[in-house]
Amino acid sequence: MLHVLYLIFNEGYAAATGDELARSALSDRALALTRLVHAARPDNAEVAGLLALMLLTDARRLARTNAPGDVIPLGEQDRARWDRACITEGLSILTAAMRLGPLGEYGLQACIAALHNEAATAESTRWTEIAALYQRLERLTGNPMVRLNRAVAMGMATTPRAGLDLLDGVDATLRGHHRVHAARAHLLELAGRLSDAAEQYRLAAASATNTRERDHLVLRAAEAAVARRAAMEAAGANRNLPRVGGDAPDDLRTW
Repeated sequence: MLHVLYLIFNEGYAAATGDELARSALSDRALALTRLVHAARPDNAEVAGLLALMLLTDARRLARTNAPGDVIPLGEQDRARWDRACITEGLSILTAAMRLGPLGEYGLQACIAALHNEAATAESTRWTEIAALYQRLERLTGNPMVRLNRAVAMGMATTPRAGLDLLDGVDATLRGHHRVHAARAHLLELAGRLSDAAEQYRLAAASATNTRERDHLVLRAAEAAVARRAAMEAAGANRNLPRVGGDAPDDLRTW
């Protein structure tokens, strides 16, 4: 039952298909039903963990899109638009869940959501702790999507290369999935490999089935390509400057 509620909430929060990013009626319904289950089973840690996860995730709803409905990634959201009452309630329920017993799949995800929500800025996100929680979650579930998220978290916590190495093990089970391409594109962009990032964003857009998500990925591909051209032009201009000293060694060249 909990897994069904989880799936309904996820489809409402991030619709797999259609012209809008979310189907709020679905996520609202899943949240309401989970509240009823929690009221009936207040001593169940995993029920509490699922309710906390929904609240902590749904708190970011208004900040996920702009007025026309375009996607705003987590790191670029206006955190003042996050629902603080929803976050406070979610944290209170999560704290209670932790007292009830070891956290399961939903409780661990709620902890990850809580770490995102507590960060005043994207730069202050505690990525090392998030990566560690994803590692625990991967051990518990064996879910390849968890490995994908762990790869991104590892790339943010350490180096993009570390995240890309983790991502290499995901492709066989999720081959062609747009989220694999999108995660790889993000890490490549962080690593400064803009041409490769643009190509991965294009592949992600080609396999995305939600219109808003596809449009966002097309935009990211274009932005990465423009940034690549600008960097190459800047490098070309620098090569035309009067030379002072010798060439830089190969491992110090950007392109």
